[in-house]
Amino acid sequence: MALLAALLLLLLPLAALAAAAVLLGLPSYDIPPGVNQPAKLRLVLTLLLGTAALGRILEKTGLCSQITFGRYVRQGRKLGLDPKLFIQDLQFNEVPVRVYQPKATSDGPRRGILFFHGGGWVFGSLDTYEKVCRYLSRESDSVVVSVQYRLAPEHKYPAAYEDCLSASQHFLQHLQHYGVDPARVTVCGDSAGGNLAAAVSQTLAGRSDLPRLRAQILIYPGLQALDFNLPSYQQNRGVPLLFRERAAFFALLYLNGDALHMQEVLEGSHIPPDMRLKYRKWVSPDNIPEQFKVRGVKPLRPTDFIAEVYETVKRFCEPNLCPLLAEDSVVHQLPESFILTCEYDVLRDDGLLYKKRLEDNGVRVTWYHLEDGFHGIISLYDYCGFSFPSGKRGLDRVVNFLKSL
Repeated sequence: MALLAALLLLLLPLAALAAAAVLLGLPSYDIPPGVNQPAKLRLVLTLLLGTAALGRILEKTGLCSQITFGRYVRQGRKLGLDPKLFIQDLQFNEVPVRVYQPKATSDGPRRGILFFHGGGWVFGSLDTYEKVCRYLSRESDSVVVSVQYRLAPEHKYPAAYEDCLSASQHFLQHLQHYGVDPARVTVCGDSAGGNLAAAVSQTLAGRSDLPRLRAQILIYPGLQALDFNLPSYQQNRGVPLLFRERAAFFALLYLNGDALHMQEVLEGSHIPPDMRLKYRKWVSPDNIPEQFKVRGVKPLRPTDFIAEVYETVKRFCEPNLCPLLAEDSVVHQLPESFILTCEYDVLRDDGLLYKKRLEDNGVRVTWYHLEDGFHGIISLYDYCGFSFPSGKRGLDRVVNFLKSL
């Protein structure tokens, strides 16, 4: 009976918060039967919807913004010392970073990993990804530098990109100080961090004054904002942890600091017809393998172009914001790549399209697809009991790729 009472005390507030989420107009959702541990995902979603609902209430009362509350909840607790790692907080070119170095002696210089966290350019921190970075450092015997870039909407594009690039340049200029092999440095990121890793990799590809990156690791990256109606966006529009509307919301918040014209962007009214035609060779359902369309895709009529909207979002066509749009002359210079995609993820097709672009330009790609995965599954590794076996498999594939370099 005591256990039942405890469960009720836990579930009643969650139910109330979930009901509040519905009443406050937060997104409807879908838990596909093929997803990894659907019951656990439903519980995670309930907590997230509850957090969003409570954040909305706090914002309406003027106590704090919804974003501030969401950051606080996602922060996670501080971890203690790690017996196998030296961990220190530093600044690289005034950008906060956390450096993880294995304590064990090494026969020579180690691999180096520059890690950019996810969170839609709005959420995430060094603490949020502490367990992921510790795991990468321990298991791959690498020096990991986790970068705390400035967040939107307070800091709009290109602030996050500039911070990641600045920290990367500093690290590449001081590798010897950290015992890192200049020939084995990798950039890595998940979601928005994958976007930043791809953008930084493209920028550094043409630099002759710095060590060349050995690889880039892109974990369910968001790489374009031209088309929010690709097959994966249609199929997974209501699948957590990233809804279709939220993907556009985060992109707009990063670009402009607000989400004005979100509906027009979702419908595709923000891109001129000639530009859409220009980029169709890279951003098109035709470039998605047929196996990823079996869950149903509706052909959509082109929407009318709205010039006023384009004027507010035209920087979406910049490769530093949308790396999928980089010219072939840049893409063919990129290092060996690892791309992880998830079946139940609106960003799945961004990864598939970039995989094709890289391969078409002669870049070696290792691709791993989590058939039962969803967006954000890697970030839940060892997080408050919410780890998913599929996420652990994906993280281990990343480690195996690093060990192969």
